[in-house]
Amino acid sequence: MKKYVAYGIGAALVDTEIKVQDADLAQMNVDKGMMTLVDQARQAELLAHLRGHLVKASHASGGSAGNSMIATALFGGPTFMSCKVAADEDGDIYLADLEAAGVDHCHNGERAVGTTGKCLVLITPDAERSMNTYLGISESLSIAELDADAIAASEYLYIEGYQVTSPSGLAAAVRAREIAEEAGVKTALSFSDPGMVEFFREGMASIVGNGLDLVFCNEAEALQWSDTDNLEVAIERLKRVASRFVITRGAQGAITFDGKEQVDIPPHRVQAVDTNGAGDMFAGAFLYAISRGEDFATAGRFASLAAGRIVANYGPRLPAADYRALRAEFFGE
Repeated sequence: MKKYVAYGIGAALVDTEIKVQDADLAQMNVDKGMMTLVDQARQAELLAHLRGHLVKASHASGGSAGNSMIATALFGGPTFMSCKVAADEDGDIYLADLEAAGVDHCHNGERAVGTTGKCLVLITPDAERSMNTYLGISESLSIAELDADAIAASEYLYIEGYQVTSPSGLAAAVRAREIAEEAGVKTALSFSDPGMVEFFREGMASIVGNGLDLVFCNEAEALQWSDTDNLEVAIERLKRVASRFVITRGAQGAITFDGKEQVDIPPHRVQAVDTNGAGDMFAGAFLYAISRGEDFATAGRFASLAAGRIVANYGPRLPAADYRALRAEFFGE
């Protein structure tokens, strides 16, 4: 058994969630259901428009890989996170959240002057989340933040696809994959967002390299990557770049492929209020389950249950005790 179930690399962001109407998105020219990179001025403009709305999750640490690493750790699988935060209050919040969940990280000394990344998450009545992200200092995440020993001590390297938007972040993701391959560590990638696949395809391909052990994506990302509108075609094309994969399908459940068998995972029917963090929770729960030796079908069912609990609540994660309760509910322990 290695020290860590997974070593994550991704953007460190502090989330602010706000309930909005579709008309608000239209007035602000926000692309619904997508992650859009913005500068500080644009983020301030959006916040000014929304002043007076109910903030549901102010000052909650977020970021895709970070959410997944926290989930895996809270379920009981130790993790490590490479990220970059500034010497500011939001940076303190982010690292405190990692440490409270039991996630080790690369920030063991002084932090640079700057601004920790922030994500404005706009939630419409249909539970869809539209994200406007100012990366801040996360944009300069680089090879310097990698810990080769921690990667080698992990069962999986887990790369957040959002790294393709930053030249130094992309270089770090590619180098992390190379270190993992040299150390015999399994490699995993989350495509993260359809826009990442569509607009940064070359960068995503460089992370994929000659192939990965595991890919997490949703149906839209799978179709975009495979340049098709046919899911069966997309599944066959994913097999060219990943030994194993998971395709999440929202209310239709998920599809897992373990290298031999393809299994349809049924959804857990819930009243969705907020889809922010659902895919991150799915990946974190899935990694925890397979680290226990569970097969892909069992891991998929557990991950579906966990993701269902997330979308029924506001915010990217649950209270810490709920992870233990979910584990006990599903595995009987």
